[in-house]
Amino acid sequence: MMAGKRILMLEGGPEKTMLQAPPAVFTSRTCALSPATRRLLESFGAWQNIEDMRYQEVKRMQVWDSSSDSMIAFNHKDLSNDLAYIVENCIIQDAILKQLETIEDRVSVKYDCRVQAYRLPSVNPNSDSQHLAEVHLSNGERLQTRLLIGADGFKSLLRETAKIHTVNWDYDQLGVVATVEVAEEMENNVAWQRFLKTGPIALLPLSPKHSNLIWSTSTKNGRNLLQLPHDSFVDAINRAFWTEDDKNPVADYASKTFDSLLTGVGLDGSSSQQLPPAVVGIEMSTRGGFPLGLCHATHYVGNRIALIGDAAHRVHPLAGQGVNLGFGDVTCLAEKLSNAVSNGCDLGAIDHLMEYETERQRQNVPVMLTVDALSRMYGSSFTPIVLARTLGLQAVNALSPVKKFFMDNAAAAS
Repeated sequence: MMAGKRILMLEGGPEKTMLQAPPAVFTSRTCALSPATRRLLESFGAWQNIEDMRYQEVKRMQVWDSSSDSMIAFNHKDLSNDLAYIVENCIIQDAILKQLETIEDRVSVKYDCRVQAYRLPSVNPNSDSQHLAEVHLSNGERLQTRLLIGADGFKSLLRETAKIHTVNWDYDQLGVVATVEVAEEMENNVAWQRFLKTGPIALLPLSPKHSNLIWSTSTKNGRNLLQLPHDSFVDAINRAFWTEDDKNPVADYASKTFDSLLTGVGLDGSSSQQLPPAVVGIEMSTRGGFPLGLCHATHYVGNRIALIGDAAHRVHPLAGQGVNLGFGDVTCLAEKLSNAVSNGCDLGAIDHLMEYETERQRQNVPVMLTVDALSRMYGSSFTPIVLARTLGLQAVNALSPVKKFFMDNAAAAS
């Protein structure tokens, strides 16, 4: 689709040795890939590389509130695909790089690159639109390109150089991650998430005996968790999933009453709540933490530039949609660039880049606002808000068409 075009990727880190086998220990940095993201990876052969390593399907998801008995369960039987696929970041990166090696005549990677500065052409309509974007590397090398794509993270230097404004805030939360060992070997294809007062805690399946912990909590509590001895950390995880200490008596009573009403009219708002497997251990050197925040660029494009992934949008991890939105950017931008090439257009021209921006902002902004609203709503202990989210969750769980709508949109997220 991009015949005759050359692509150069600049990578700040050193070149990595390709994996010949999965890592001996499951790594704690993972992604929950949507079916739409899987289709993208399949389209250029990377998914086969993931299958050759390892991944875990999610066939059921249970989400519940620590303030009451309200919950919602999603089942893959209601969809044509699995809910998601849990894959370690290192395996995703390895799978993509292996495919790039098969097309090195068109795509090359330059490692150990440090970008010192960018020089971008003016967006003034009276200026010469043929001027190219320049990349100045720390080794003195200068590169020119018709289109510069920024995938340089939420602290994007390219976005800053282009003077693209952002809307951003800090959640004052830390995402604590680890690879955990569960008590019993089992099929382990359920994703568990519980909303606590300080933020959500989740277990994502990795193998019959291992899961990935993602615990979003206050910065203070997160730092304490990272310092806890091994056994104390395990105890803290199990307490977070099982404790009844956060129960709000008003919301809990309302939940039970509402469930009786739903049952009386032939609806089931409670489903069959299950408990997650007990955690019995932590894989050494997998515990870590990262700050959580929101950042959204007011524009994704400029003259000869386009932003993708975290450079354009950063979201809270509670819905696991950050990476899928980023891969969705890739899918959309590739389509727009392919159309531009087919029509003989300049790749860096603003017209088709604006089509990319419009389409992606329409997709990304509602997801970001929804995730942010959920984070704030479940972070509140104000009884009317607790009551509203309790009854709302039960209602959605009881109304199959509404629940299927959410499932279809999550599965198609990209």
